[in-house]
Amino acid sequence: MSEELLYYTDYLELDKILGSQHPKSNEQTDEMLFIIIHQAYELWFKMVIHELDQVRRIFDTDNVLDNAGEMSIAVQKLKRVVKIFEVVNRQVDILESMTPMDFLEFRDLLVPSSGFQSLQFRIIEAKLGLKMDQRYKSNYYKNTRPGGFNQRDYDAISSVESEATLKGLVMKWAERTPFFDEALWRDFQSQYPLEEGEQKFWSDYKQIYKNSLSGSVELRQFDELERIFYKEGLGEFSVGAMRAVLFIMMYRNLPIFQQPFDLLSTLIDIDEMLSQFRYKHMLMARRMIGMRSGTGGTSGAGYLEGALRQHYIFKELTEVSTFLVERSHLPSLPKTVKEKTSFNV
Repeated sequence: MSEELLYYTDYLELDKILGSQHPKSNEQTDEMLFIIIHQAYELWFKMVIHELDQVRRIFDTDNVLDNAGEMSIAVQKLKRVVKIFEVVNRQVDILESMTPMDFLEFRDLLVPSSGFQSLQFRIIEAKLGLKMDQRYKSNYYKNTRPGGFNQRDYDAISSVESEATLKGLVMKWAERTPFFDEALWRDFQSQYPLEEGEQKFWSDYKQIYKNSLSGSVELRQFDELERIFYKEGLGEFSVGAMRAVLFIMMYRNLPIFQQPFDLLSTLIDIDEMLSQFRYKHMLMARRMIGMRSGTGGTSGAGYLEGALRQHYIFKELTEVSTFLVERSHLPSLPKTVKEKTSFNV
């Protein structure tokens, strides 16, 4: 028997994909566009989940091997997530080619379903690190009445939230940064008197940062520096993790910090892409339905605006820029630290 040759249509299972659009209205409406755009979203969301799971596996270890290429793989996959959301956000422009009256032709047929019920988007948020109690109007997510999640999807989101999030894994990775062992800083030339019990670099940095501030308003940030980097940490990030993030951002040009800096920057990019997605949907909802409620029973554009304000996942990383100083004011690192931050084995 001859082996059956693989065929394009069969490989992609196009019969299933192209046969899965079933408008509730007649063919004279724009419902086909509405369905295809949202199906395309869900395909891209599936790809994002696939990439995030691989990145989480890389970080779910006691040692991410930079020299083995693991960090490079993780950054590449996260950059792909950014690119995917750039495409997803551009799809909103296609959807907006539909006018409000075009949408009204079939809108009532959608009730009580809603884009709010996208299980995959909620799983993306959860895998990245957005907790249920951090969500805007969290009661919306807990209701399993019509317009909310069915019990199966609610349980799926809750199950994902019990797993290690990318945010939590990155925090633990940052805590392991091995560059503050006092033995590495014996030759560090302090510019200011050493604070009792404090590591040499961080003792100096407190004064350097204070000297960089001007005016009473900026000086209030000094208290925040002490709270975040010397006492409490910020959000889910401990003092040690916040110090590592700040150190990486300040000395990002050192060889061993280039990919970690790329990682942190890409996580911020993902947050921005998600925010753009929410923002574009908020504007589209205002344009399409004005002050009406969403088809699933939320407050429509009002809910989207609240989620836009509140659903920042990596805000700890973006806030680090508050505590940077001019590069020319950074302390010179001792030779032992420079050697540690090279790729010498």
